[in-house]
Amino acid sequence: MFKKILIANRGEIACRVIKTARKMGIATVAVHSEADQDALFVEMADEAVCIGPAPSKESYLAMDKIIAACKQTGAEAVHPGYGFLSENAEFSRRLEEQGIKFIGPKHYSVAKMGDKIESKKLAIEAGVNTIPGYNDAIAGPDEAVEIAKKIGYPVMIKASAGGGGKGLRVAFNDKEAHEGFASCVNEARNAFGDDRVFIEKYVLEPRHIEIQVLGDSHGNYVYLNERDCSIQRRHQKVIEEAPSPFVDPAMRKAMGEQAVALARAVNYESAGTVEFVVSGATKEFYFLEMNTRLQVEHPVTELITGLDLVEQMIRVAYGEKLPISQADVKIDGWAMECRINAEDPFRGFLPSTGRLVKFQPPAEVDGQVRVDTGVYEGGEISMYYDSMIAKLIVHGANREQAIERMRDALNAFVIRGISSNIPFQAALLQHPRFCSGLFNTGFIAEEYPKGFDASMVPHDDPALLAAVATYARLRYIDRVVQIDGQLAGHGRKVASEWVVVMGDQHYSMSVVRAEGGLEITHKDKTYRIASNWKFGELLFKGTVNGVPICLQIERRGLRYRIAHFGLQVEPMVMTVNAARLLSLMPTKLPPDLSKFLLSPMPGLLREVAVAVGQEVKAGEKLAVIEAMKMENVLRAEQDGKVKAIVAKPGASLSVDEVIVEFE
Repeated sequence: MFKKILIANRGEIACRVIKTARKMGIATVAVHSEADQDALFVEMADEAVCIGPAPSKESYLAMDKIIAACKQTGAEAVHPGYGFLSENAEFSRRLEEQGIKFIGPKHYSVAKMGDKIESKKLAIEAGVNTIPGYNDAIAGPDEAVEIAKKIGYPVMIKASAGGGGKGLRVAFNDKEAHEGFASCVNEARNAFGDDRVFIEKYVLEPRHIEIQVLGDSHGNYVYLNERDCSIQRRHQKVIEEAPSPFVDPAMRKAMGEQAVALARAVNYESAGTVEFVVSGATKEFYFLEMNTRLQVEHPVTELITGLDLVEQMIRVAYGEKLPISQADVKIDGWAMECRINAEDPFRGFLPSTGRLVKFQPPAEVDGQVRVDTGVYEGGEISMYYDSMIAKLIVHGANREQAIERMRDALNAFVIRGISSNIPFQAALLQHPRFCSGLFNTGFIAEEYPKGFDASMVPHDDPALLAAVATYARLRYIDRVVQIDGQLAGHGRKVASEWVVVMGDQHYSMSVVRAEGGLEITHKDKTYRIASNWKFGELLFKGTVNGVPICLQIERRGLRYRIAHFGLQVEPMVMTVNAARLLSLMPTKLPPDLSKFLLSPMPGLLREVAVAVGQEVKAGEKLAVIEAMKMENVLRAEQDGKVKAIVAKPGASLSVDEVIVEFE
């Protein structure tokens, strides 16, 4: 077996590979950029080599520097993780030429399947179902429009070397095809160094189903069932699960056999994923692409099969045979993964960067709850790389139990200092359509067409949250009394009647102290709350009427911010007189910012598409900002005339920085 391997990646996946290597007794080398000098994966590795500045092109995409690090440290093999150079045939070939093993498929397999245009032609030859489309690179936006019209809208514009939702757009008309082509080309060039783009038919009501395959150098192949990755936002996966609630045994067998046929056609060695788009109406499936690498969502397959995919990749690269045949592959229970990203769901999922002031993931439980992450409390979330903070994975005996465990785990996942998509993930896990399993890749766009607002998430018992806020208020008063040093006989009198103002609702609460906690009554319902929670702790655990509860709570001035099952509220707990006075106070209106185009995120201003004096119409493109490797087009919300261009292309913008001023 290898004695030392180098991980040509960063963050969560680098930590993941290091864990398996350590289990196998293999030493590890981390390569890192200057921005990642204090990263968790650097600390975990046995050795670390700095390979350049923060931009990926000068570090994680610099082949010469990575090969030099291998020679410097004596690493015998390289695991590429996912993204960066993981599907770069030249990198794989150059390693082989240097006598360094690539822990992945051979360079010829990467070249054939990593190119989406060529892989589709090979899939047709191998007898795999494919989507109608134009399979050659397109020269420009005008040609893209003509091809799209011939295929028939809607169409999907895709970068040939793309992945992870980058370099991909769906167009429903000529204008969207023209603009989508330009964005795909730019994103593909920046992310992959390859700006070729092709077009194919967009399947309506699609489900995204992928088959995990394993192949070795001895001609053995297996498929490890399917993963359902249909819950997506802007073509990026949000929740993945295995198996799929949509796939029946016959479909699983047919898709698996086609996936193996494709892998066999290119002499595939290693773990790989064949992705299919499946019609929700007819169950017809079509080949999308093959990812010649480890997938982000591989843990759900590991939890239902009992296999460590990273270990299998290492063993295959060393020349060992697969330890199982197709008959040995099992489906044990149900697994789900939520991608926890640094983005603000209340601001259109815009990237959120900064320091992790608090990072407290739920406790890992063997066989039930798993957290894969590359960050730590006090660490920095950088604008230079992708937005993933962690992957939260759960396993249950069935889908219902997996959903329940994921809900509980999300309630217990504490992140402060930056925004995360945890409230949105929690809301999805509550949604009846998700729970039914009857969804497709358009689910999020269809159910949240105007964006996400956690206050819109229904809660079975909002008065319960008001009761918990009241409990917290009383605990705060208890704490104040203890540290104030009251004179004997002059103890502070605490009211038993309170009013909780939560949004436009007022909850009258009566409090009685009981053994082990408080009894708080609203109307005809009493909540007996017992907990060892101490004021100031972000995670509230206890029981309400004997039923376990976990939620997050923190004091914010006069308010208590509470997050529970995707709902986030900020109730005020007041005495009866204080609530009466509040109702008499005037409401202050916010300032008018409609005459400014503000940057909604920290990022690099790539383009200003308007000029001073130009008349613009609602929906017209104003600027393009790049953040976390994605292009974000800012459009006019209303008609207007440009008065001034405040920020110039190339500027690094902060949140709410002015870009354009209107008359």
